[in-house]
Amino acid sequence: MKKFLKLFMSAAMVLTLAACSNGGQKEPSKVTLKVWASQEDQEITNQMVEDFKKANPDTEWDITVAVVSEADAKQKLLEDPAAGADVFTFANDQIRDLVNAKALAKITRNADDVKSRNNPASIDASTLDDQLYAYPMTADNGYFLYYNKGVLSDEDVASLDGLLAAANAAGKKVFMDVSNGWYIASFFLGAGGNLGIDENGNQTCDFNNANGLAAAEAIKAFTANPAFITGADAELNAGFQDGTIIAGVSGTWNAETMKTNLGDNYAATKLPTFKVGDKEANMYTFGGYKLMGVNSQSKFAAQAMDLADWLTNEANQAKRYEVRGYGPSNINAAASDAVKENVALSALNKQFEFSASQKDVLGTYWTPAEAFGTTMENKDYSKPLQELLDTMVEQIQTPATQN
Repeated sequence: MKKFLKLFMSAAMVLTLAACSNGGQKEPSKVTLKVWASQEDQEITNQMVEDFKKANPDTEWDITVAVVSEADAKQKLLEDPAAGADVFTFANDQIRDLVNAKALAKITRNADDVKSRNNPASIDASTLDDQLYAYPMTADNGYFLYYNKGVLSDEDVASLDGLLAAANAAGKKVFMDVSNGWYIASFFLGAGGNLGIDENGNQTCDFNNANGLAAAEAIKAFTANPAFITGADAELNAGFQDGTIIAGVSGTWNAETMKTNLGDNYAATKLPTFKVGDKEANMYTFGGYKLMGVNSQSKFAAQAMDLADWLTNEANQAKRYEVRGYGPSNINAAASDAVKENVALSALNKQFEFSASQKDVLGTYWTPAEAFGTTMENKDYSKPLQELLDTMVEQIQTPATQN
């Protein structure tokens, strides 16, 4: 009897240890997951899913891939989180709303590895309150400087003053859409300005302090310069095509057009420095990233994290660049010869050192910032810069419900 009890206790202990090592839960024999990806990424995502299944043969996988774009992911998920995808891609400026809605699972598996293998700016874009909520998938949305290297030297494009001087000497133009809040922020952020969120969830902004005034003076000087020209992408592309524009601020979406228009003179680099008082500061960009999140209501959260981790690893980011042209956030993938030889992505990677995430930018920012930029483009100096900045910041910081 004693021998029987001893054997029984030993067997019970083994079962208990096995349960504990599995988090107290039995490993599921079949895992059902839904993945959302854009229409353009359906084929490559399905291929990656099949590779994931082959790499994890001990589990029976039922994984479906459906069409929901990064831009639509937040709205679609929040309509019915329980019916949403387990794994989905989304634009990084959606992260705060998704976290506030408790729709994103905290990344608890392999988080340190995710942080170490992706560039710091992409990790910052995936993090709120020191908690990682997403896997960086790309780092390819931001702006930088395209230029004609047949007219401009590396030294010319290093500073805004040098760029404008060279353009004026050649009788050419430098393009930037200053009346767009996305672009005009490059001066304020470069001067040390901050956009944040207060304890009530409202926008904070310090663009009217001394540094903000210095940035505004730089914007005023730039837009007043004879070489300055503005407009939309159509004007930018036409100007590069006919040779009237020799430098312009834009992003990777224009790369192929720029390459065609400039031919052998096609070049790009980070944004230039500009004067902030008696110092030089680099113009910033809003860094844009595609992220991959896990639904907080997923019935297979651990397996969903494993899949998201796989879909965003080094090999698959390199594959996305090769097949789709997406710029990698993965440090090793971004350091590959193929990416380095890509003129636009190489420029963007240099610019990411001088970038800020849009996760702390609320809707109240855009209209006042664009109004200030429009005033500068119109060369309307009827009010002092400080007064214009004070008005802009007051409107930015006014809660949306009061606007």
